[in-house]
This record gives sequence, C-alpha cells and structure tokens, in this order.
Amino acid sequence: MSSLNLDDFSDLIERPDGGIRRDAEARRERQVVPPGSLGRLDDLGEWLAAAQSAVPVRPVERPRVVLFAGDHGVAELGVSARPAGSAGELVREVLEGGRPVSVLARRLGVPVRIVDMALDCDPESLPGDVVRHRVRRGSGRIDIEDALSPEEAEAAFRTGVAVADEEADSGTDLIVLGDVSVGGTTAAGVLVAALCGVDASVVTGRGGLAIDDLAWMRKCAAIRDALRRARPVLGDQLRLLATVGGADLAAMTGFLLQCAVRKLPVVLDGVVTAACALVGQRIAFRAPDWWLAAHDSGEPGQAKALDRMALEPLLTHGVTVGEGTGGLLALPLIQSAAALAADLPERPGEPEETLAGDVAGAEEPAGAEDRAG
Repeated sequence: MSSLNLDDFSDLIERPDGGIRRDAEARRERQVVPPGSLGRLDDLGEWLAAAQSAVPVRPVERPRVVLFAGDHGVAELGVSARPAGSAGELVREVLEGGRPVSVLARRLGVPVRIVDMALDCDPESLPGDVVRHRVRRGSGRIDIEDALSPEEAEAAFRTGVAVADEEADSGTDLIVLGDVSVGGTTAAGVLVAALCGVDASVVTGRGGLAIDDLAWMRKCAAIRDALRRARPVLGDQLRLLATVGGADLAAMTGFLLQCAVRKLPVVLDGVVTAACALVGQRIAFRAPDWWLAAHDSGEPGQAKALDRMALEPLLTHGVTVGEGTGGLLALPLIQSAAALAADLPERPGEPEETLAGDVAGAEEPAGAEDRAG
C-alpha cells in the first residue's frame, strides 16, 4: 500500500505572509513614485516580499529553469506537428544551446536543469544527470490506455517532490518551470477539461508548432476520448495523472506542490505547467499563491486553467514554443519589480502620519493617524 498521502500537502502549505505583504504595501506608499504608477510591478514586488517574508524585498539572484521531459503515446495519432517520440531530440538541442530557452538562459545567466521522466529514446544518448530519474520510456496512449501504472505515477510524483527539495536546499530563489514534450499539450488539455468540467473543443489548441485543421480535429477527438476515461477518476488526483497525464506531468505536479511547501516561488510557462498547477490546486487550495503565470500563450486550455486559479499572465506575446521560453521572458520583469520595490527611496520630509494629515486636513489628526496605521 502506498504511503503517499496527498492530503498532507493541504496541511503543509501556508499562504505567503499577509502581514509582510501589508508592510510592503505601506513601504510602497512612502516611496517617491506614487503607488500604482508602476502598474503590476507594484503587485509583483509586494508578492515577492510576502513570498520571501522580507521587507524590503530581496533581489532575485539565483533563479533556475527546470524542465521536465517526456514523450506521450497519444502523439502517435498525429496530434502534434512533431513526430511521436522525438522529444529526446528537443532535449539534446536545449543542451547544445540551440533552442530559444537556451539562448535566453545564456543571455540572462540562468542555469537550465532538464529532468527526463519518460523520453522515448536510448538513455545512453543523454547525460546521466538528465536521465537518472526516468520512470519509463514514453507514457501510454491516453485515449485507449493509462499513461502510467499507479506505481509509476507515484514514483514520478515523488521525483518531482525530490527535485523541488534539491532546488530549495541549493539556494535557488525562483523557479521557471517548463516542459519538453511531444504530445504533452494533448494530455494537458484532458486534465484541464476534466477539472474544469468542459468539453474537448473548449481546451484544444494548436500546440507549439501550430498544427493544421486536420491535426486539430484529431487532437480534439483524442482529448474527447481520453476525457471519458478521466471523468471516473476525478476524485483521486494521483490516479487522474496515471490515467490521462504522464510521467512528466505527474512529476511537475509533485514539484509544484513541494515548492509551495518549501516557500519557493514558481513561474509557470505554458499550458502543460498550467494543467499541472490546476491538479495541484485540487490537492492543496493554497498552493497557487506561490505561483506566477508568465505569459498568455494563446492556448485555450491554458487560459481556462489560469482563470480557474485566478492567475493573470504577466505577458501576452503569444509565445507558443514552450520549454520555459515564456517564463524566461517574464524573469527580467520580476527582477525589475524586486529592484524597484527595494531600491526606490522614500519621500523626504515629514513622517507618514503628517503627510496623511495634510491630505485629509490638519483639523482631523486622529482620523489621519487611523488611516496611516
């Protein structure tokens, strides 16, 4: 019998410190630039302060990109613009520096970690530190069979937890989470449709390489068929991941939850990470408070998942390539928010109470003090 109890995450995950956030808001009100004039950068700075339990907020100095990789059997149906079983080639290109995430990470000085969970390739073709966590070679074809056995799903989930612990213990202060997969957006669509109670057509997008209309119809049919298999297991999230997810998605879900336990902020990249986050929210409702949505990729499943979690994307550039690229594009914005929150000077002159009194009128000092407090 499994010793994994998902209910433990609800008990272990706390919200970011609300008192610290109020202190950060009060500090922001005293800075030289009027509150609200920096738009969402104000909210970002205050969110980071609460996540770090620190006022002023500390700079984001040790971010890391973490990518979970896997092939999905459903890709055999022609639901992706890439050939089934070719995610290993993408991983090699990332490692060799030829993918968009590689270019951006190199430019920003951010290390990239890839965790192979279910690539359909010879493990000898990739570095040992990439393949050492692999659960199986390719996930099952979710329209007609389970993606994973229960034991494989638990092993993948526990791997995600362990990787989160490794990152937190190493001093990483922000994670950009992404996937390297072929067929992953189809599995993600099934999870989002199942958890949001909508039909396949509502969540079916065109993936990273803009599939044509025929491929879109095949993808929609695959999600519809897998959705029938998902609905009976909605009450058991680990079984749901085993039935219609995949090893990479199960690992990402465990990773996201353990990052929330460890109070390690995570930036979500695209529809696959959003789907895993939605599963995580079902397990522990406070967990999304530790996550940011990097961008709107245009995938309908991502929009549905983010709306359910009340997460608003930081950017709307329409980047669909995946692999953490959109998350890295948002990183300088987050770092800028931290710098502004920490380094903008406060207004010179009178104390906060007197300034508030000037606004309200000198004849109402008591009310002004109440508002300042």
